[in-house]
Amino acid sequence: MTATASRLEDVVREIAEEMQARPDRGEVATYIPELARVDPGAFGLVVIDADGTVAAGGDSDVPFSIQSISKVFTLTLALGMVGDRLWRRVGREPSGSPFNSIIQLEYERGIPRNPFINAGAIAVTDLILSRHKPREALGEILRFMQVLAQDSSIVIDEAVAASEQRTGFRNGALAHYMKSFGVIENPVEYVLGVYFHHCAIAMTCRQLATAGRFLAHAGRDPTTGHSVVTPERARRINAVMLTCGHYDGSGEFAYRVGLPGKSGVGGGILAIAPGKASIAVWSPGLDAAGNSHLGRIALEALTRRLGWSIFGV
Repeated sequence: MTATASRLEDVVREIAEEMQARPDRGEVATYIPELARVDPGAFGLVVIDADGTVAAGGDSDVPFSIQSISKVFTLTLALGMVGDRLWRRVGREPSGSPFNSIIQLEYERGIPRNPFINAGAIAVTDLILSRHKPREALGEILRFMQVLAQDSSIVIDEAVAASEQRTGFRNGALAHYMKSFGVIENPVEYVLGVYFHHCAIAMTCRQLATAGRFLAHAGRDPTTGHSVVTPERARRINAVMLTCGHYDGSGEFAYRVGLPGKSGVGGGILAIAPGKASIAVWSPGLDAAGNSHLGRIALEALTRRLGWSIFGV
C-alpha cells in the first residue's frame, strides 16, 4: 500500500492530535536530572517519504536530547572506519536485559551483547576515539549528524551532558569493567566524556528523520543521491535496530510496530520503513523498558494505517 502525500499528511496530523489528547504519557527519565525537567505533554512526529515529502505534526520542530538514538550514527561511523572487524569488540544479539545492565558483561568476559545497549555503545565510542583526540572524535560525530540532517545548527546540549557526567556512575562501572578485559583501549574518562556528549546531541523530529533517510533507501539519500553506506550495510544496521533497538522491549516493538527502530531515554524514536520513509517521533514519557510510551503507540498506529510493517499489511 503506497501512501499519497496528502494521505500521509492527514495520517500524521491525525495521529499527532490523538497522541496529544491522551492522558497516559509514561514517566520522564529522572536518573538524568536535566531530562526530568522536560514537559511530559510534548509530542512530535515527522515522516519523510522517498519523494522528500515531509509530513509533520505536533512539536516537530522542538529540539530534544536524542540520547541512545545517537548510537545508530556512531555505529555507522565505526563500521565505516573498521568494517566488520567491529564485531570482534561487540556482538549483534538482543540483550534481554536493561540498557545499563552489567550482568551479561560478567558472563561474556567484557564483550557487550550489541552496540545499542550502553556497554556496546561505549565500546563503539572507544573505537572511534582510537583515531582521534576526544574533542576531534566528538566533532566528527557531530559533523556527521549535521551533514546527514543537512543542518549545521545541530548542537550538543551541554547542560544534559554535564548532568550525565555528574550522575553516570553505572556507565562508569560498565566502562571500567570492559577496560579490565581489554575491550576498552583508551582512557575511560576520555571514552565516557565523548559518550555522554554524543548522547546529549539535541535534534528536532524533522532533523532526526532527515538524518535517518539513508537507512530507508539502501544507504543513500534519495534527494541528493549521496551514498552514506552500501546497501548491504544499511540492511544490516536496520537488522540490528529491529532486534536490539529497544533494549528488552525490542520484541514488543517489532511485534506491534514492525519496523527497525532505535529509541532514546529522551523520549525519541527513529524508525525506518525500508524503501518508503524515515520517521522520527518524540514523547518524553517512557514505559517500563525505557522507551517512549506514546512514541511506540503512535508508530503502531502509523504502520497499521499505512500498511508499512515489514512483516506485511
